[in-house]
Order: sequence, then C-alpha cells, then structure tokens
Amino acid sequence: MKAIMVMFDTLNRHMLPPYGCDWVHAPNFQRLAEKTVAFDNCFIGSMPCMPARRELHTGRYNFLHRSWGPLEPFDDSMPEILKQNGVYTHLVSDHYHYWEDGGATYHSRYNTWESCRGQEGDPWKGEVGDPERIEQLGKAEGALCRQDWINRKYMKDEQQQPQARTFEAGMEFIRTNYKEDNWFLQIETFDPHEPFFTQQQYKDLYPHEYGGPHFDWPVYGPVTETLEQVEHCRYEYAALVSMCDHYLGKVMDTLDKYGLWEDTLLIVNTDHGYLLGEHSWWGKNIQPFYNEVAHIPLFIWDPRAGAKGERRGSLVQTIDLAPTLLEFFGVDIPRDMQGKCLRETISHDRPVREAALFGVFGGHVNCTDGSYVYMRAPGNPENEPLHQYTLMPAHMNRMFDVSELQDIRLQEPFAFTKGCRTMRTKARSGSTAFTFGSLLFDLRQDPYQQSPIADEKIEQAMISHMVRLMQETDAPQEQYERLALRQADR
Repeated sequence: MKAIMVMFDTLNRHMLPPYGCDWVHAPNFQRLAEKTVAFDNCFIGSMPCMPARRELHTGRYNFLHRSWGPLEPFDDSMPEILKQNGVYTHLVSDHYHYWEDGGATYHSRYNTWESCRGQEGDPWKGEVGDPERIEQLGKAEGALCRQDWINRKYMKDEQQQPQARTFEAGMEFIRTNYKEDNWFLQIETFDPHEPFFTQQQYKDLYPHEYGGPHFDWPVYGPVTETLEQVEHCRYEYAALVSMCDHYLGKVMDTLDKYGLWEDTLLIVNTDHGYLLGEHSWWGKNIQPFYNEVAHIPLFIWDPRAGAKGERRGSLVQTIDLAPTLLEFFGVDIPRDMQGKCLRETISHDRPVREAALFGVFGGHVNCTDGSYVYMRAPGNPENEPLHQYTLMPAHMNRMFDVSELQDIRLQEPFAFTKGCRTMRTKARSGSTAFTFGSLLFDLRQDPYQQSPIADEKIEQAMISHMVRLMQETDAPQEQYERLALRQADR
C-alpha cells in the first residue's frame, strides 16, 4: 500500500469549485472531487502553520498548551511511527518555516526530505544592496518584504518558482518508486499563502481593469483599501489558486499513468484558510477565526472503500489525518492521539465526534458541532493567566528571549507528556480576542457569520462541549480561569 498527501497552505474552501465557487478557474479540483470523497464539515484545530503541522504529526490539539514551536520529545510523530514500522516516508516542501527555529524538528521525522527555497521572505539569495522595488500596497516594508523582492528576481519563469519545483520533486519520487510498496509521500507547497506571486498566464485567467499600485501581499488587519484594490488582490489570490490547480492536475495525471489509484491513499488538504476582505479583514490570527479561516477543504481517496464523487457531512479535523494514515498501513494508533481514523467516515459517513475545538494560543477558544460555532473570549482584558508549556523553547524564527526564561517553573506532567515535566514560562498575552468578545453563530442560517446570535441554551450546550474537550485535552487549569469557565460547566 502507498499513500500520498498533497498539502497546500492557506487554501480557501470558498474559492474552490467543488465547494460552490463559480468564478475561480480550478478544473482539477473539480476533477479531484469526482475521484475522491469531499468533506463538507472539516475544521482546523490549532493555528497557524506549525501548530497545524504538529497536529498533522501528533493527531492532537496543541494550542491550549503552547504557541508556535517545534515537535516536543514526548510527541508521537505519525511519519516517524510509519518509518519505525517499515513504511518509507518522504517529505518534499517549499514551506520554509520547516527550517526555522520553530519548525526544526519536523522534517527529520521522515526517512528523507527535500526543500525548495524562495517562498515569501525565505532568507535564500544573499544581496547586500537594496533591491529595486515598485510602488505597492500592503506589505511593503521590513526585512521579509525586502528579501521577497530579492527572491523574485531568481524566479523569472514558472519552472523556477518553488511550487513548480516542489511538485516536480514529488513526481520524481513517484516515478522512481511507483513499483515499490509501503511508502508515504507528502508533497507540500506554501502556496497559495501570501504573497500571491505567480506568472502572467494565471493572472490572464482573471481579466479586469486595475490601474493601482502593485498589490499581492495584504497586511494582516482591517481593510483600508478601495473596493477596486480589494477585488484586484482577490484576483491575485485566485491566480495562485489556479497555479495550485495546475500542479494538482499533474499529480493526478501521474497517478493515472502508473495505475496508482488501485492501491494508493490520496489526501488533499490545507492547514487553514484566509480572509480576503470578508468581515472587513485581511489575513488571520488577529480577528476571530471565521469560517473563511476555520472551515477548510478536505478530499480523500481510499482504494479500500472505492468511494468517489461523494460528499461527507461528518465533522472532521486535521487531528484525524495521523490516525487515518497509521490505520491505512496497519500500524497501531498511539493512545495519546485524539484524532479518529476516518476509514468508516470515508466509506459511509460514520460520525467520529459530536464537537470540535479550534483556536490559536492565547486567543479565542472556539467550539463547533457543525451546526453552531461558539467563540469564547478571555474573561479579562489582560488575557491572563497564560503560560507556555514546552521543552523546546522556540518561537517561529527565533529562540525564546533570555527574559522569557528568567522565571522557569517545572510543570507536573500532562496526560500526554509521557511522564515528562515541561517548562512553564509566562506567555506574552497580547490578544484582540477580549475586544471582540464571545460570539455565537448559527451556521445553518448564517453560514457567512454576519449576525451573532444570543441564545443562552445553545451557548450553554456549546460551553459544555468546550469544557469536555478541554478536559480530554488535559488543558492547563489556568485556561479555564482565563476564559472565565468552570470545569463544572461540562
């Protein structure tokens, strides 16, 4: 048996034809939906990039204990477990956060891995002099933007772009190993994450009049641009989705060519979505996690079930992918994995949970049962108490500051740390969640989340789900205090 995961970053469900979009050119995503099961109720878990990938490895939520950071020594890593059980695992990716301080333990869990450089402000090509720039909106200043302009000089044609090189490396692995058995390939591209940089042939799919400054990289925050500028940036995102669609088609062509559909599990997924002006916001991480961010696409082909061209309504999450892959290869699922194997959900829509948690460290804690979403805000403007629990003190691209390590306390083991005590450090608790307050939405009547509702009975039911799931996650006691919850609210 073989398995392939094609993972995109920041892929918006509402911009894909299989989920109702009628203007984005993505015929291969439509073709994919005809050859797989498409999930209508898939939600994120831990945000953003590396917390989501920690879930992909460990099959459990992590945003209640720690922010962005490496895998921990006590974590169960799905690729490593497969490797230890005779399944060859290979990662090919241009997601440059894997090779920073806060992601440095993920790629080495695989047997082999390849990286393709140049996305966003990846510190790739070294030029001392400042690059030439043009007038632009959005992200225009800072070292990240400066490096991005340097990187773009080395990507004059499509074959030089990181996404193209990533998919070519993935297909090379398939061509080399299609006759072999027991392997898992993860093809992962940073696209269509911002900046929305792609080639003219994809932009030409979205003709429109625009005479404003260059704009393909919004700043996370409220929309201040004109309607014309917002529309233009959405077209820039759509063009990059069309590029993703093109390379997805190449993977499916390769599966066709080598007859791999007969014995190969295929998963096509993403870590989260993105606000492109909806709710008057750009990006993620600052505002509440509306459906544009939290409600994500997922497609799975399981050759054992043979189900294709069908929809599934059961509530599923990123944490379910690790146990699904382990079960596919006949490997035992560790007891600390909270996710559920989706084999029966794929075959006949068997539910695996009543409700799901999602969120970012120190922000809203969110709960959905597929019909409602409840966003619980901190109970105080200081967003305290809040601590990090880790043995790997690193942020996204740097170590913890020395000042953060001056008052370390040892925390007694959590249920999932395998007897290990972790470092407890006071977290920087800046968050906008208190400002927005707690919110409750009826997804059936208001799928675009325009009008929060007030219903004490429904809110209490969602709080009950939330507290139960937090207990099952062994959330720190302080999280209940921060959110003004009681464990007895279950």
